[in-house]
Amino acid sequence: MVSISQESPEQTWQRLRGVIAAARLRTFDGEWSFFEAPLTDPPALTADLLAVVRDDDRWSWLAPAGPSAGERFALFSFHFPPEMDNSGFVGWLATELKRRLGTGVFVVCGQNSDRGGIYDYWGCPAELRAEAAEVLRELRAG
Repeated sequence: MVSISQESPEQTWQRLRGVIAAARLRTFDGEWSFFEAPLTDPPALTADLLAVVRDDDRWSWLAPAGPSAGERFALFSFHFPPEMDNSGFVGWLATELKRRLGTGVFVVCGQNSDRGGIYDYWGCPAELRAEAAEVLRELRAG
């Protein structure tokens, strides 16, 4: 469910600190990359693929980085408790990571009704894995 909240910036900060503390965080081993193919050649769906999306002319998928992969990412994901208002979470955490580490991120969202609804896969440059993990620890600790 997408929530609508009217609150001050301070209230948003406090609410989202509670959301990140309550969310189920998973960190993924290894390095991950995006791969591409024309619309006429979609990827085979396998257990290794975490996300598959498309635009007007290409498929794009997120999978373990192989030796010839381009940009490499560290991945983590959040599943949120169904009763919590997590509106604004993506922008809030992306801003915190940019402010603290100087990096942008990517986010791919999905839906799993059995695990609280919307969930997020997050990627940051693989070389910032340890630093991003530390920021997440600090934010989750309150």
